[in-house]
Amino acid sequence: MALPYLTLRAARNLHLAAQGLLTKPRRRARASDISKTISQMSLLQIDTINIVARSPYLVLFSRLGQYSPGWLDEALASGELIEYWAHEACFLPKDDFALVRHRMLQPENMGWKYKPEWMVEHAKEIELLLNHIAENGPVRSADFEHPRKGAGGWWEWKPHKKHLEGLFTSGLVMVIERRNFQRVYDLTTRVMPDWNDELHLIHQQDAERQMLENSARSLGIFRPEWLADYYRLRRVSVTSVIEEWQKQEKVTPVQTEKLGEMWVHHSLLPLLPHAEQDKLKATHSAVLSPFDPVVWDRKRAQALFDFSYRLECYTPAQKRKYGYFVLPLLHQGALVGRMDAKMHRKQGELEIISLYLEEGIKPRASLISGLHDALTKFALWQGAVRIVLGNIPAALASSWGTGWEIAPTS
Repeated sequence: MALPYLTLRAARNLHLAAQGLLTKPRRRARASDISKTISQMSLLQIDTINIVARSPYLVLFSRLGQYSPGWLDEALASGELIEYWAHEACFLPKDDFALVRHRMLQPENMGWKYKPEWMVEHAKEIELLLNHIAENGPVRSADFEHPRKGAGGWWEWKPHKKHLEGLFTSGLVMVIERRNFQRVYDLTTRVMPDWNDELHLIHQQDAERQMLENSARSLGIFRPEWLADYYRLRRVSVTSVIEEWQKQEKVTPVQTEKLGEMWVHHSLLPLLPHAEQDKLKATHSAVLSPFDPVVWDRKRAQALFDFSYRLECYTPAQKRKYGYFVLPLLHQGALVGRMDAKMHRKQGELEIISLYLEEGIKPRASLISGLHDALTKFALWQGAVRIVLGNIPAALASSWGTGWEIAPTS
């Protein structure tokens, strides 16, 4: 029996449907949408760069539209979410504590995130720090002074910051909130008082199988080699798991244009007939974060969207091709371009330093209108009252000029 056949566009649209990026938001966002959206993606990667909105807030905006960034902070502080190493540092649904607990109990396997020699060398200080938290409540790294005045940079983190990072990775403390995006730590026994490793711990192999299934659901359609990266899994037998899923009817094989055989998660089966007929329509235009699940696996973005992408903020300025913090641009199911932008908060101005369309993308009226709307909403959400344009394609400049004023919405 022949496998269902999907065009490349249909495969992309199934993936975007799984990610919540296929169509425009149907209603105004609510605070309850934060946890639902993170659950749909399985995890939300954290990054601190704030030249525009910080990444986790932007990833949510791309899916929800206008919403209050404070809702994410509140979801963490209320205990709906936890923070731990998943893809990288991520916000996760609280129930997923069980999925990552085995990592906490084997911190020596966490690479650079945990330095056993540091924890042993400073064991007495760390014990005093834990006692301090137990007696006085949650702490931030900023609550402690650096022993060398003027020291700075990640290579000269003050000791208490290293202590807290080690305790966080080993699961002895958890992040209970962020103040000005700084982590606030409390004892895990206080955050998860009902947790008992002897009763509740999920074996590593079982936890990783659940992570793989989460990855399959959140990707929607996938190649086997795409699964392990989602949670940064190592040495997992993906092929045997997929064979078992197929027997259990959790996944369906399909044949796709250019990409060959792929797998569709059963949660997307209602959309599969529309995808087969190439009638699954993408209507959303949005600015994406460099750490959005759609693009964080650069090889996957290249294969699925023909989008060659790298983040250049760690590249010397003279060697950058596109800019410091370049944001992918999504339009109706395709990654059509990228832009380097900066939010000037005091002036209420979003500066588009440069904007590039991908090779072969024609700036038709629908694209010009869709990107204009996406940029306007992106700027408005950040409190901008105007957009200023720098180096952009001539076809866009002829329609947009050097920028535009933004009328606030109620």
